Order: sequence, then C-alpha cells, then structure tokens
Amino acid sequence: MMRFAHKLAEPFQETKAMRKAYIPTVSELQAFTACARHGTTTRAAQELNLTQSAISRSLGTLEERLGVALFNRVRKRLVLSPAGQVFLDRAEEILASLDSAAMGVMAFGGADAILRIAVLPSFARSWLIARLARFEQIAPQISLDVTARLHPVDFQSDPFDLSIMRTQHEGPGTQAVELLRETLVAVCAPGRLNGGAPLGDDALLSHPLLQQSTRPTLWLDWFRDTGRDPRHILRGARFDHFDMIMDAAGAGMGIGLVPEIIAAPALQQGRLVLASRRRFETGETYSLILPERTIGSAPVAAFQDWLIAELGAG
Repeated sequence: MMRFAHKLAEPFQETKAMRKAYIPTVSELQAFTACARHGTTTRAAQELNLTQSAISRSLGTLEERLGVALFNRVRKRLVLSPAGQVFLDRAEEILASLDSAAMGVMAFGGADAILRIAVLPSFARSWLIARLARFEQIAPQISLDVTARLHPVDFQSDPFDLSIMRTQHEGPGTQAVELLRETLVAVCAPGRLNGGAPLGDDALLSHPLLQQSTRPTLWLDWFRDTGRDPRHILRGARFDHFDMIMDAAGAGMGIGLVPEIIAAPALQQGRLVLASRRRFETGETYSLILPERTIGSAPVAAFQDWLIAELGAG
C-alpha cells in the first residue's frame, strides 16, 4: 500500500515542477518590459544597469519558457508580437504589485506593526489627520496606513484592520463601537451674511444650497415638515464630499450643510460662519468598525482607546 501511495505522489511532484519551470523570474520580466519600452536591448540594459548580453539572455530564456516569440525583430528594433502585447500588461501589473508589496513592508521601518485604517474622506481631512501626530507620540511602535474610503469596507477582501464610518456601513462579521452622533450645521462664507445674524429657514432658501451628491436628501431632511417646495430646496451645485462642500461654501458659492465635527476647525478659524442657529441630528452615528479578526489586537485596542479619548476631549 505504501508503494502505491508513493507512485501516486511522483506524477504530482513532477507536475508541480513543470509548472514552476514556466514561471518567469523577476529579472526576466524586468528585461522584457524594458525592451518593450525602448525597443532595443542596448537601451534596456542602460535602464537596468546591466550588460546588453544579460538582457538578451533574459529575453531568450523568457521566450523559451513560454514557448512563444514576444518580439518581432524589425530592422534591429524589437517590436512586440501579438503575444507580447498581451503579456506586457500582465508583466507590468506583476512588477507593480511586487513594488507595492516591497514598499508596504519597508513602511514598517522600526515599527512593530502597521495599522491599516479606512476612513470617510471628510472626517479624515477635517478632523482625524490633524490629531494623528498625537497618536504616533504615544504609540511610536505602530505605523499608520490611512486610506480615504467613501463606501463600506469589505473586510473579507480589503486589507484593513478597522474603519471609521457611519454605523450603517457596518457589515457582517464586524463589531461597531459608536463614537458620536452626527449633527449637521449650515455654514457659509462670512461675506454672505454681510456681518448680519444667522438666517431663518425662509432666508436660507433665498441662497444657493450646496448639495451632497452621495447623500442627496440632507437638505430635504432639514426642511422636513415645513411644507416648502422641494424644487427650491434641491437647487445648488453638487459635490461628492463634505470637505468639497465646505470649500465651495468658503468660496462664496452658497450655503453648505455639513457635520458639525467636520466644520468645527473652519468655524473656529473664521473661514466659515454658521448660516443658521439650527442644528440637525440625522439619527446616524460615526462608528469605529472592527472585523472579527482584529478585535482585541494590541494596535487596534491602542488606537480605539486613543480615538475615544480624543473625541471626549472635544
């Protein structure tokens, strides 16, 4: 029985070895893509700081591995064959992926861990980034990798350790830690009020109301139950992000409706002013969303404790 099992294993081992023989090396891919860019082995060698003969050997070995001509030799120039044109995109993707992976590892530097964070763009720009230096001071062993993400994170396929989103973005297999309730305020450039007092709802409608394209009902919710014509409420330029709306409001384009926590720095600096005394709670909450695989990890716990403390400090 043992002899029979051994005979079954042999063909499998041979098949694995045959597959590996067809996989190009990194140096072969580099030589191929450089030749595709320059059209000659001489210039490719100059780019890669190799000899022309080394480039020619790599190219010949690669074509032998694949069993296909990747270039046509036309008047001492290398012109991609149809097979080479197909292979070029994939080869460049592989090299770019390796480059990205290498830089990702290098980002560790002297850190013990990398914390990969997905965060709503406007929250990141207007609130989080200004405070991250304080987290680095208390946790220098953790390197941060922050990505702006407008849509929910799929932690099964996306390589994030946590996200800061609204609670409705919580997905299956995740845990949401509520951070703060979302409160909206109406803001505009100081010159729009001409030094006057904040406006009532009727006066607001005499100004352009800047619209948030990914949340198009916010102004309708603000004027809910007032009996006002929706056609007047929805007039105004549209923008993807709240920080774009604040920039447009600051440029004098109209009145924006944005989360108070995001508007706070611009209000404190006087770049924007409150266009209305009203504050409107949307019923939504900003939350720290954790996949099951990172709950309880030391870097995540350290960031969670710091984030809650920062929010509590105002």
